[in-house]
Amino acid sequence: MGMSVTISTAMGEDAEKILKLQYLCYQSEAELYGDYGIEPLTQTLDALRAELAQGTVLVARLGEEVVGSVRGAVDEDGTARIAKLIVHPRMQRHGLGGRLLRAIEERLADDLQAKRYRLFTGHRSEFNLRLYRKLGYAQVGTAEPVSGRLSLVHMEKPAARSPQTYAASA
Repeated sequence: MGMSVTISTAMGEDAEKILKLQYLCYQSEAELYGDYGIEPLTQTLDALRAELAQGTVLVARLGEEVVGSVRGAVDEDGTARIAKLIVHPRMQRHGLGGRLLRAIEERLADDLQAKRYRLFTGHRSEFNLRLYRKLGYAQVGTAEPVSGRLSLVHMEKPAARSPQTYAASA
């Protein structure tokens, strides 16, 4: 009997698992840009624990194993900043990244009244760019140079309005 992947709120005890998965997942990005000093590879466990305490962090589990994660927080202006969408390499290309992204969007809209979602990825990260476009994100502004090899592409989409919002505005 196969197990299904579940998505839930990350707990404090997930921090080490998330950090190890993050390190594994960002190896391909580091190789793509020739830069192994990118922040996801240098983030400390304490910094990740602070993110768990301050923002919204979801994990995807296959049994007890953490196979994916995503983070988000909402600014005062209602912009949800989504970051570090990761999926274990063996679980990629099965829709889990899209499920995680939709789950964090829903959580940030329902719990924190997000008005729009914003995220970024590297300019050469074609798989990520394709996924985000497929899920309704569009590039905003020009790519932001970080180094001679890496520019960040910022993407955004409006938050879906809930049925209650439609009823109230009708």
